[in-house]
Amino acid sequence: MPAADSPLQRDLLSLYSDHHRWLCGWLRKKLGCAHRAADLAHDTFLRLLAREEAIAIQEPRAFLTTVAQRVLANHWRREQIERAYLEALAQMPLSLSPSPEERAILLETLFEIDRLLAGLPTPVKRAFLLSQLDGLGQAEIATQLGISVTTVKRYLVRAGTQCYFALPVD
Repeated sequence: MPAADSPLQRDLLSLYSDHHRWLCGWLRKKLGCAHRAADLAHDTFLRLLAREEAIAIQEPRAFLTTVAQRVLANHWRREQIERAYLEALAQMPLSLSPSPEERAILLETLFEIDRLLAGLPTPVKRAFLLSQLDGLGQAEIATQLGISVTTVKRYLVRAGTQCYFALPVD
């Protein structure tokens, strides 16, 4: 059976044709921008296309709203990361400023780090980032965060495990 004729493909085609316009309108109200809304509606359906199992939907709009809210949360988190990155760049001397290509690579790296650390409590993330980005030792991290070295070790193991298991398998 060709992939286009699979039940999942047919369900998604029906979902798209019946509800895409509504989803774009819903996102436009949230974002205030028709272009970004169209992009995120597209991302919502791409997320559904990436699924391997069939989708049993009782309430299509409620289902799409849930998926789109997750896409929207990711969008806002990425914007927050990008804003912080651009603020940090603005404080750098112009002579040390990275090229546009390096900026794009660094920004994508930040997004990937955020994805890998998603779901971890803030203190665990902070300990991990202090270790990996600032090069601090466990005792220095413990002092800076006001926790024990044992807790720092536990946090670093937890973050390392999270990153390891979040990496894509080739």
